[in-house]
Amino acid sequence: MTETQPLLAETLAISEVATLTGLSQDTLRYYEKSGLISPVGRSAGGQRRYSRADISWIELLLRLRDTGMSVADMQRFAEMHHHGDTTIPERLDLLRRHRDRLAERIRGLQLNGQALDAKIAYYEDFLEES
Repeated sequence: MTETQPLLAETLAISEVATLTGLSQDTLRYYEKSGLISPVGRSAGGQRRYSRADISWIELLLRLRDTGMSVADMQRFAEMHHHGDTTIPERLDLLRRHRDRLAERIRGLQLNGQALDAKIAYYEDFLEES
């Protein structure tokens, strides 16, 4: 169990963060346990209380996940973030490599979209000629 951290005036309970982010409470606990997010502040009763900074970090993780970053890479990124500014060059490198992979995926999706458009046009022309 983590020590109780000082809480900001405005914090959210895990159920509120789950609703806000679309993640389940179990996933939020997993993110904390796996090191994706730092240990979350606790209320006097031991309940998790998420700060604005926690929520901003979770939103970044969701963007990384949605763009296809692996959990292992997100964990590396989080670990580097926890070690402070000295890891910025390494974090920048990781993000650049991820962006390059994402750009390649986007190019592939655009080609696939063009192929679909061509097939749709073919069938529409076929129906118009029938």
